[in-house]
Amino acid sequence: MSVSSETAAMPERQNEDDSSFSLDVERQTIGGAIRSYFGRLRSGDPGALPSVLGLVVLVIIFSQVSSRFLSANNIGNLPGQGAYIAVIGMGLVFVLLLGEIDLSAGTTGGMCAGFAARSVFSGDLHNAVPGFLWWSLVIAMLGAIGLAIWLKAYSAAVVVAIGLVLFVTNLVQHVTLAIVAAVALGAAVGVFTGFMVAKVGIPSFIVTLALFLAWQGVLLFALNSQPIGTTNYKIWYNLSSANLSPTWSWVFTLVVVGGYLGFTLWKSLSAQRAGLAHDALSLVLVRGGIVAAVGIVVTFLANRNRNTNPYLVISGLPWAAVIAISLMIVCTLALNKTTWGRHLYATGGNQEAARRAGIDVVHIKVTAFVLCSSLGALGGVLLASSSHSVSLDLGAGNILLFSVAAAVIGGTSLFGGRGKPRDAVIGALVIVIIPNGLGLRPNLGVQYQQVITGAVLLAAAAVDALSRKRTARN
Repeated sequence: MSVSSETAAMPERQNEDDSSFSLDVERQTIGGAIRSYFGRLRSGDPGALPSVLGLVVLVIIFSQVSSRFLSANNIGNLPGQGAYIAVIGMGLVFVLLLGEIDLSAGTTGGMCAGFAARSVFSGDLHNAVPGFLWWSLVIAMLGAIGLAIWLKAYSAAVVVAIGLVLFVTNLVQHVTLAIVAAVALGAAVGVFTGFMVAKVGIPSFIVTLALFLAWQGVLLFALNSQPIGTTNYKIWYNLSSANLSPTWSWVFTLVVVGGYLGFTLWKSLSAQRAGLAHDALSLVLVRGGIVAAVGIVVTFLANRNRNTNPYLVISGLPWAAVIAISLMIVCTLALNKTTWGRHLYATGGNQEAARRAGIDVVHIKVTAFVLCSSLGALGGVLLASSSHSVSLDLGAGNILLFSVAAAVIGGTSLFGGRGKPRDAVIGALVIVIIPNGLGLRPNLGVQYQQVITGAVLLAAAAVDALSRKRTARN
């Protein structure tokens, strides 16, 4: 080709480049967002839609089963009954995104809550548990700190170190610090689990199955085979049974709504100034308006007296709901707005491609298991609050199954690469509504709960598998 012909072709190629580049600076309008959503549905990504529709169906059914189902008192009790499922499920979302599983999340929570309860109940954990158990705890946490530093999980090392200091100095005799130490102990468990899976190469199913059994035995050692009640410890009891005051409920709602609107508005304007793709102001305001409307309605209803006894007022947002929503926001920001979160999604989508792209896959896996076990520990604390005691089998039984089911029902894929923290919250709401609704009809036995929960989980797994196939075909 001659120089003149090459020169003549340059404007044409430049126009093609400009037209392709314009896709990166387009403005997302309300209509475009709607078309994009339906496009994702057609391509096989239903997101949380099946779980939301299932939730609506369950609400309709149980509202017909009993007139008490939609009462303010019953609805207000749901967060306290299911917050531990949502929190443990949120932790599981991180490992499910990698295509891994943590079967020990429930018993990890039970064991960590057991050490916290024993510390508060006895006033001196060192003398309250067998010597070998105390020194095993100290040495294990020291080892977890060293492993975390070696694996470059520095934040995990800091958290575990804080927990170790609290245990050694006996500050765990105070309830709040005992709960912090329990979460730190969960982080230590996550470091070891992540190391065995990511570095040693043992399948996560085997590692966590072994730990599922082991932590039940450690819980018995920690409790000295005697359950410990939590109702006498106000902070612990309040986690699932108390509410914010109406004033603080409005403050929480305003902070969440204002934070969401401010963040999305700042993000849109910043992208626009940088010449990047951004949401139109109308779309930002519509989304913010929907969040504001939901928050205002929920808070208004929550601030009304839910007690059937007019002389005893129960009002305000439940602590359990506030905890679950706050954690969901933090986890969502960590996954969507940080480099670590993008690397986690990339690793879950294609581990080998992520490794070739320079992502430290081992570090990603370890930190995912750390978050899973830490949230599992907090879930165990919430479970102890909900059941009013740290029982000898806390975290065992169906706890893990319900938590995994919550994440999957909410839309998280069992095959990795797709999921959000909100999935665990929506799925937990579905899970907890089933026994709650059936419990309003005493003539319906527990077998109905098991069958319905299993059917809902199977349907969610089927939706996940079918959407994967459809995505592959497209």
